Amino acid sequence: MSLKEIFCQDKAIGILQRAFAADRCAHAYIFAGLDGVGKSRTAWAWAKLLLCAEPLIQNGFADSCGFCESCRLFEAGTHPDFNYIYKELIEFTKEGKGKSAPVDLPIDVIREFLIEKARTRPILSDRKVFVVSEAEKLNAASQNALLKVLEEPPGYCTIILLCTRMEKLLPTTRSRCQIIRFGPVDSDIIIENLKDAGLEHGKAQYFARLAQGSLGTAYQWAQLELTGANLYQAKKKVLTTIADCELADVVMLAQQFLEECRAITATWTSIDKAISKTDLNRRAQKTLIHIIISALHDAMVLNVTPQKTLINSDQKEQIQKLADRFSPEQAVVRIVDCYDAVRWVEASVNERLIFEHLLLNITGSVIISA
Repeated sequence: MSLKEIFCQDKAIGILQRAFAADRCAHAYIFAGLDGVGKSRTAWAWAKLLLCAEPLIQNGFADSCGFCESCRLFEAGTHPDFNYIYKELIEFTKEGKGKSAPVDLPIDVIREFLIEKARTRPILSDRKVFVVSEAEKLNAASQNALLKVLEEPPGYCTIILLCTRMEKLLPTTRSRCQIIRFGPVDSDIIIENLKDAGLEHGKAQYFARLAQGSLGTAYQWAQLELTGANLYQAKKKVLTTIADCELADVVMLAQQFLEECRAITATWTSIDKAISKTDLNRRAQKTLIHIIISALHDAMVLNVTPQKTLINSDQKEQIQKLADRFSPEQAVVRIVDCYDAVRWVEASVNERLIFEHLLLNITGSVIISA
């Protein structure tokens, strides 16, 4: 893993390179952008460079050497001065044995795996690097606990917060970090990567468009498809369902959506064992909601610019039904409802109610107040 292997993020890499060349690396960063655009890979490659004993500089581009003891330990996942912080670590805190991963990134994890470790000097390298995954899930207590380290960090510490939703971070947290933004990956590059992974062109094209610039998300969906989750077939059923949905069908169809989510989760669990089943179920639910969003978006596009390429171009008949039912303004209202549903999923609202509410909106029979 090295910085030269990161693609489509030249601006972000350029900022880091200039800081390294001037020996003015920040003590704390926020890597901000969509999931799956390279934030994590860049954070790990940047950490590896900062810890490297003999960095290589070729044509003004600095990168880790890959051969020193620091690089070897980093690649083996045993570097004593690198710390990856994620909410599932709650199980390894002093009082966390047997606890399942919460929705938020708990304060105990921040205290024991970042704040306390930041007080001790590096063992092997000149620095200690902390990478915090899903920083948008840091609650107010966790962020306030972290402020002291961000305000007066030890000179040997570098902290990197990976964040998909900047508005979730407190202004005091944002103001103490250098923000580096990561843009979406070009869809053609995503398509080629998915095809290289073994996906046929049509499916690769669909997942690339659905991911909207997130290579990592598209790749996860491709892995699900290749492992037998039948996600592509599920999306075809979802579009057919919402195109023909009537009020009397809402309860039954909501149950079908939940069963589809559980089937996807079961496959996802076999692929990614490091993430809790609860979180994977949330991801499956959000995936189905994003499929619905894509259909409503296509319906809006069909009414406004019919010549534009659709995400669901393989199901134009179903999209046309939605376009006939909803004006562009009405489609936008339902898209907003869908994003509300995504937030409800993240907040662990009853999943059946979420899908019933969505389907009631699509039938035009809203009887539940938001």
